[in-house]
Amino acid sequence: MKKITIEYDQNIPDVLQESSSEFEKEAKMAMAVKLFELKRISSGTAASLVNMDRVSFLLKLHEYNVNMIDIDEEELESDIKNA
Repeated sequence: MKKITIEYDQNIPDVLQESSSEFEKEAKMAMAVKLFELKRISSGTAASLVNMDRVSFLLKLHEYNVNMIDIDEEELESDIKNA
């Protein structure tokens, strides 16, 4: 597994009233959520990035104002027609 390093001001966790490890975990989750929201990765891949099972990841999406299922009206109509 590859690893990335992100530099951040040491005061950020204090401002957020979090430990460094809590902030880093939250930042990693935010990255996974955003990549999922942009449809760049699947929910399963996003969940594995943050060491969670897929269902738990999906259930946390509301904390980031991200929908579990994000399909437009045309996609929904197509799915219904092809069901």
